[in-house]
Amino acid sequence: MDRHKAIVLAITMLAGGICRTQQADAQTFQTYRCVDGTQFIVGFYDDDKRAFLQIDGEPVTLAKRLTVSGARYSGAGITLLIGKTGATTVRHLKRPVTACAVI
Repeated sequence: MDRHKAIVLAITMLAGGICRTQQADAQTFQTYRCVDGTQFIVGFYDDDKRAFLQIDGEPVTLAKRLTVSGARYSGAGITLLIGKTGATTVRHLKRPVTACAVI
């Protein structure tokens, strides 16, 4: 009888996994244009602390860094700062820091 219970349990678990629909992570995408003419798209996912950028035609993943205020992400020579008030700056390719706004 224990063997039958184990088989039924296994079938039930498999059926539940197959029938269950997996919900996609919530996501936020914003497009920015900067004072120096740079334009980029940044994406954030609920269960991920990284920022996903599309800048200069290239995808770049930025790790979240410690900051006193707001949020700071960096990687691959790019630093993205998003202040608590929403003020955003980006620095990339050894260019000076430039202010950006959502478009």
